[in-house]
Amino acid sequence: MSNTPVTIIKGDGIGPDIVNAALRILDVLEPGLDYEEVKVGQAALDDGESDVVPQSAIESIERTGLVLKGPVTTPSGKGYRSVNVAMRKHFDLYANVRPTLSMPGTKSRYNDLDIITVRENKGGMYSGEGQTLSADGTRAEALSVITREQCERIIRFAFDMARARGRKKVTLAHKANIMKSTSGLFLAVGREISGEYDDIEHDEVIVDACAMKLVMYPEQFDVIVTTNLFGDIISDLCAGLIGGLGLAPGANIGEDCAMFEAVHGSAPDIAGKNIANPISVVLASALMLDHIGQPDNAARIRKAVRAAVADHDRTTPDLGGDGSTDSFTDAIIERLG
Repeated sequence: MSNTPVTIIKGDGIGPDIVNAALRILDVLEPGLDYEEVKVGQAALDDGESDVVPQSAIESIERTGLVLKGPVTTPSGKGYRSVNVAMRKHFDLYANVRPTLSMPGTKSRYNDLDIITVRENKGGMYSGEGQTLSADGTRAEALSVITREQCERIIRFAFDMARARGRKKVTLAHKANIMKSTSGLFLAVGREISGEYDDIEHDEVIVDACAMKLVMYPEQFDVIVTTNLFGDIISDLCAGLIGGLGLAPGANIGEDCAMFEAVHGSAPDIAGKNIANPISVVLASALMLDHIGQPDNAARIRKAVRAAVADHDRTTPDLGGDGSTDSFTDAIIERLG
C-alpha cells in the first residue's frame, strides 16, 4: 500500500518549532505519510515569493488534499491578506471544527469540558468582503453575505458529525433577533434541518447569551454550530475555558481537501527559543489521523499528551513547567505506548 501524501506548512514564528515536534511524534507512530513541505505567509515572502500563498503551495495542496499547518502571521489592519482566509476560500474548506477538551494538570476554569465548535468558514462578516474606507478616513464599511447553501452545508455537517461521534445535542448560536437577514437565514435553515435528525437534541441560543452561558454553565453544551465571525470568537472562548489556545487544535474541512492546524498565533517573541508549547499542532495531527482512517494512532497521541501534562513531565513554561519544546516532545513520545 502506498503512503499518504501530506503537505506540511511549518508557518512563521514558533511554527517550525512546534510542527517539527508534531512530525517527530508522527514518525514514531509510522503512520505511512509522505511529507511535502511548502512555505506560505511571511516565510514565503522571506523566501522571495511574490504572494503569501504561492503557486507551489497551491499545487502541492491540490495534489495531496491534506495539510498539517503551523501558525501563520496575519498583520492587523494594514498589511498582506490573511493566508488562512485565502486558503479556506481557494480550497472550499467550508467547515471549521474546534474541539475543546479539558486536560488534567492544566490551570483552567473547568476540568470536565468536551465541546466541539463547528463554524461556517467562508461567508459572513469574517470573509472580509466589501471593505471600504472613505477618503477622509471617517467612515468604514464591510459587507456580510451568507447563502442558503452555506447554511445548509455547515448545519448538516454539524449534525452528521454529531451523529457519527455519538454526540447528543447540537446548539445553533445566532443573532437573528437583530441581524434578521443573515442570522435569520441561518436560524431558519437550522430549524428546517434539525427536523431530519430525530436522534439528536437541538436547541438555539442568541450568541451573546451563548458566551455568557459558556462562562457560567459550559457543561450544557455539546456541539455548537454557528456562522463565521461568531464561531471565531466562541471557539477561542471555549479554548480559554480549558487553559488557552495552546491546547486547542483546529480542522478546516472541505469536500476534496482538509487542513489541520494550530489555532494560536505565531508568537514571534519566543520563536527559535525552544520553549513553545506544541500541543495545539500535535493534537491537530491527531485530528488529521482520524480524518485519514487511523483512529488508533490518533488516540495514542491524545493519551500520551494528556498523560505527559497530567504528570507535569518536562512541560513548557506556559504550562507551569521549565521544560523545552524538545524535552516535552520527548515526554510525549515516551508515553506513546
